[in-house]
Amino acid sequence: MGKENITIGKVVQYLILVLGAVVALLPILVVFIGSFKSNNEFLSSNVLALPKTWDFSNYKTAFVNGQMLLGFKNTLIIFVVSMIGKLTLASMFAYVMSRFDFKLKKVILGLFMIAMLIPGITSQVATFQIINSLGLFNTIWAVILLNLGTDVISVYVFMQYLDEIPISLDESAYLDGANHFSIFWRIILPNLKAPIVTMLIISGVGVYNDFYSPFLYMPDRNLKVISTALFAFKGPYGTNWPVILAGVVIVILPILVVFLSLQKYIYNGVSGSVK
Repeated sequence: MGKENITIGKVVQYLILVLGAVVALLPILVVFIGSFKSNNEFLSSNVLALPKTWDFSNYKTAFVNGQMLLGFKNTLIIFVVSMIGKLTLASMFAYVMSRFDFKLKKVILGLFMIAMLIPGITSQVATFQIINSLGLFNTIWAVILLNLGTDVISVYVFMQYLDEIPISLDESAYLDGANHFSIFWRIILPNLKAPIVTMLIISGVGVYNDFYSPFLYMPDRNLKVISTALFAFKGPYGTNWPVILAGVVIVILPILVVFLSLQKYIYNGVSGSVK
């Protein structure tokens, strides 16, 4: 009975894993296959049927006419500056919360969490007025400034890792004449590589895919990012699905390559934060 139960359990386990993989990969497969078809073939054939001729012209049309190069350039600038600022602020905040005791520590952390629980859409009018009064509307710095706010997840991941770093390292460096700023940059930050890479992907995907903020605060066509460049296909290519799907594949590829190359660090970072 024991062996039979284990066998049945494994079968159910693998069936669930296969079902989950199919649900996750099927939409991507449909997009990938459809991007190589002509518009007539896409509308008349099964979505999973392989194209009669693999047409790469859809990718050229999507990349050139969709100004994807401009979108990637602006997205890269926003991504790099935003993530450097976001991760630096989050790690510094976590360092202060983890290593120092002061009267308003719990109050600040509680207010920080309450602020993160407030839906962002409810404060958009005030946010827009602030950005506009700073003269940042229709500039790339508007979105960067909005992205610099630290989030609760990254703070808690950093705090969990900081609990694993012995305070004796801080004390030894302090006795050698290092100040708190030097201790953070030379000792703490190098030991936070795993959570940094983890949050780089988790938060970075949100920054990379962000559509609302660039669409609202950067309406200039020369400031389009990859998401708004893809949205622009809705006009001239609203009925040409293969070109739109080719644009989707172009958008997916960079973040997919980054995720696959850094996945071991992501798993290590998540498992470490759980410990």
